[in-house]
Amino acid sequence: MLALLGTAIAAFAGTANQLYSYKLKTIDGEPTSLGTYKGKVLLVVNVASACGYTPQYSALEAVYEKYKDRGLVVVGVPANNFANQESGTEAEIKTFCNRKYHVTFPMMSKVSVAGADQAPLYHYLTDKAANPAVGGEIKWNFTKFLVARNGRPVGRFEPATTPDSPEVIAAIEAELKKQ
Repeated sequence: MLALLGTAIAAFAGTANQLYSYKLKTIDGEPTSLGTYKGKVLLVVNVASACGYTPQYSALEAVYEKYKDRGLVVVGVPANNFANQESGTEAEIKTFCNRKYHVTFPMMSKVSVAGADQAPLYHYLTDKAANPAVGGEIKWNFTKFLVARNGRPVGRFEPATTPDSPEVIAAIEAELKKQ
């Protein structure tokens, strides 16, 4: 029985640490991984520049500024999966985000978050078997995944739920209190 429990705990830890293995590129094209943020609370968001939810960039930046010193990192991941709402180049996306919303949180290069060419990170986040609490197909831009300090996805917020809504803030604050 004890051995079985140990195996279950090891499997859980492996799944949590799996998030840190995903390789991405920054918006500037530099290789990186989510391992850079190990020990931080992450809010991973698929973003788009020409979406009705694009004004959420302001709230994402405000939440990042408010909580970054306590260990929150907002990670913006541009995606062009929905209605061609992120068709620009990385340079265009970066310029748009900086000029219009003064984004200072980390932005990644554009990836696919759905479909046959879905990025491995999003395959993991949406996998119901690996992440029953947050898994499921992404249906639109600005889907938000909250990741605990141990790398385990612990919350998902759909596009209409703003980053500064009471439920998102409560979830972020609860995770930041944990060590």
